[in-house]
Amino acid sequence: MRIAAVQHDVAWEDGVATRKRLEPLVAAAAAAGSRLIVLTEMFATGFSLEADRIAEPVDGPSSQWLSEQARRHDAWLYGSIAERPAPDEKPRNVGVLAGPDGALHRYAKLHPFTYAREDESYDAGEDTVTVTVDGLRVSLFVCYDLRFADDWWPLAPRTDVYLCCANWPESRRSHWLALLQARAIENQAYVVGVNRVGEGGGLSYAGDSRIFDPLGEMLAGAARTETVLTADVEAGEVTKVRDRFRFLQDRRTGRP
Repeated sequence: MRIAAVQHDVAWEDGVATRKRLEPLVAAAAAAGSRLIVLTEMFATGFSLEADRIAEPVDGPSSQWLSEQARRHDAWLYGSIAERPAPDEKPRNVGVLAGPDGALHRYAKLHPFTYAREDESYDAGEDTVTVTVDGLRVSLFVCYDLRFADDWWPLAPRTDVYLCCANWPESRRSHWLALLQARAIENQAYVVGVNRVGEGGGLSYAGDSRIFDPLGEMLAGAARTETVLTADVEAGEVTKVRDRFRFLQDRRTGRP
């Protein structure tokens, strides 16, 4: 299956403008044969902590747009959205995976970024989510989750591809790149990390989106420019690597 990483800029806190900006990029990814298209964290608004201003209801305009684009292009789309589960509840940073059949799968970011006080604006999620996409087992994460390997490890036996959409600042770009590759190597799975470019909220973003294979080799990557990256991935390659290098069987979790 071909996966596309859409490394894009964002019109700050302007979902209408950003969604319009993304449509030709999504169309280009689909035209290149991509069956799974990955956008960035808070793809429509940027990583804004003004939750009361940008948070959408469940099935709001951004998730509806993902569904519409998935149906139009007969592809799966993933990106995160600031969503409020109910009018009296705190918003969450929710990764939404939309299928071409209209199905929507939601993963709430487990780790709000307390360094930026994200936890004051958004509640943490509680559960991991893995979805089968055209025969590939795909596990969903968002940005800061990348730093917590212990959440990725238990999913490895039932994961072929990890997705991580992000708004990761340029000032810590070396961490982003090192951690993406490490998650691929240690879990012997594909890792797709998609980060925004441009300026937003007083921060600069360099992109550095990457697709790594189960041995940690880079299949696609780019920095700074708005672009669409693609790579072909196969569940059989994950099985092949894990059969040859039986590292997962040697992993000891839950030790005191």
